[in-house]
Amino acid sequence: MIRALVEEALLFLLPFALFALFLIARRKNPMLRASWDGHTTWLVAVGLACVVAVLLVTAFTAERQTGAFEPTHMENGRLVPGQFR
Repeated sequence: MIRALVEEALLFLLPFALFALFLIARRKNPMLRASWDGHTTWLVAVGLACVVAVLLVTAFTAERQTGAFEPTHMENGRLVPGQFR
């Protein structure tokens, strides 16, 4: 679960990182607030759009399991991992 949250957070921060690289390429200091004024609204919107797009793509393309889930159990002294049947 932590991995999924970190991935979404990185997707949200991606536009900010790209904009910082853009500022560096234009020889502006990305640490100055004046460099970011007027752009943060668009960066937040693009970051949220990236997150929503990835969530939707994942929701529509994820593998769906049919059948019942058989939990982990012991069989002949061996541990059998859980699986769908």
